[in-house]
Amino acid sequence: MKFRPLHDRVVVRRIESEEKTKGGIIIPDSAKEKPQEGEIIAVGSGARDETGRVNPLDVKAGDRVLFGKWSGTEVKIDGEDLLIMKESDIMGVVNL
Repeated sequence: MKFRPLHDRVVVRRIESEEKTKGGIIIPDSAKEKPQEGEIIAVGSGARDETGRVNPLDVKAGDRVLFGKWSGTEVKIDGEDLLIMKESDIMGVVNL
């Protein structure tokens, strides 16, 4: 990817949810909700505090994260649908 977010922003690729329920019912695209789980693709350098010092982010590229349903801004980079959001919009990191 040729894009680097600034400051405390991150680029996230949504992880698509299952297309079937546990009972085997196939969910059509029109009935699916947008996934709230994603993979961090790129991170900014960090936020600056009042003294001008850069505080690094807690997340890194490759982390799986959970975020709010309406978090971030949807963008298309290199033909791929991605989200750009602030680190504060991320609720947590999923450890597998």
